[in-house]
Order: sequence, then structure tokens, then C-alpha cells
Amino acid sequence: MSADKEYTYSDVSEHTTKKDLFVVIHDKVYNASTFVDEHPGGEEVLLDVGGQDATEAFEDVGHSDEAREILNGLLVGNLKRQAGDPSPKTPAPGSTTTGTKPKADASAGVGLYAVLLVGGVLAFGAYQYFQSQGTSK
Repeated sequence: MSADKEYTYSDVSEHTTKKDLFVVIHDKVYNASTFVDEHPGGEEVLLDVGGQDATEAFEDVGHSDEAREILNGLLVGNLKRQAGDPSPKTPAPGSTTTGTKPKADASAGVGLYAVLLVGGVLAFGAYQYFQSQGTSK
């Protein structure tokens, strides 16, 4: 099949079985039939989004670069949007997202350590203060 072929949502929605499974990710149509048994998350994950837009599910998981390369090998065409089709679930890659998780998670982890460190120092200081108060009586 040619990756230049255009599919409508109606076309894609007809491919929902394990042996004939299409998914849409960022308005590109992929034939996931050959990958169902190899999918690390299990076949149910793919079957749940078969025949529909799986963009949000794909991006929410935070797939690796290797997974994206495998996805490129499954490309069969592009989605041709028509009136009445659902709108895209997430923006196209590169428009507002980078395809990677934001680094806010890392800074939140550092902030947590800082809070724990300051809390520990304050607790130790309070312990020392009360110990000195108890011995001076």
C-alpha cells in the first residue's frame, strides 16, 4: 500500500479486528495488524483504539523514539477529513508540543527534595533547641 493513499474516518472505522486493524495518529493512518502481537502494552490497548483516532492515547503514554520509528513502518496513508468528522484529539506534532514530556516533572522532583531537606533541617534545629531547654532546667 502507498503511504500517499487517503482514508476517511469511515474507511478507518471498518478496520477494527486483530487481523485488520487501522489507527489514526496525528492525521496519519497506520495498519497495526502486524504489530498487535508484538505491542508491549498488550493487544487490548491497540484493539481499544482500533478504527479510530488514537493520537491522545499514543501521546499520553509517552512512547519512545524507537516506538515512533516502528510506527513509521506501519504508515499506510493520510486521513482525509470530511464534514462531520471528529476534530483532532491533540495538535499535530511540532505545532505546540514537542512530542516529549515536559521537564516540569524533573523540577517538581528537585523542589520536593528541597522541601524535604529544609524540613529536615528545621526538625533537627527544633530537636536541638528542645534538648537544650530540657537540660538547662
